[in-house]
Amino acid sequence: MLKRVTVPTLFPPPRYAHASVVEAGTRLAFLAGSVPLDAEGKLVGEGDPVRQAQQVLANLDEQLHSVGSDLAHVVSTDVYVVSAEPAVLSAVWDVVEASGLSTGPHSSTLIGVACLGYSGQLVEITATAVVPTER
Repeated sequence: MLKRVTVPTLFPPPRYAHASVVEAGTRLAFLAGSVPLDAEGKLVGEGDPVRQAQQVLANLDEQLHSVGSDLAHVVSTDVYVVSAEPAVLSAVWDVVEASGLSTGPHSSTLIGVACLGYSGQLVEITATAVVPTER
């Protein structure tokens, strides 16, 4: 159903796969960007990208469960961080790794950006996941 590929002729990626292959006929979920807002729409972790990443991942987990999937079935993510500093991006990536997303490992891109949609928002993650037939 799902095969994760690390290409032996390319530089080994740090805890993610170069590609994920999903067999035809498999249900996929394409999730909108998960943001650092609580259930009331308030920003969590103002000024703190690590805390925002934790909230984003908690929200992503809720999104996945609502469609019958989970973090272990994520095949691809884009992780957006408002920063040009590699140390800040790395700190957010540490949160992603600790979340269980890199268990697969999944395919991912970590991107430093100038701004995101909500005032004060520093982190957003989009994801594609397999929806398993049996849970």
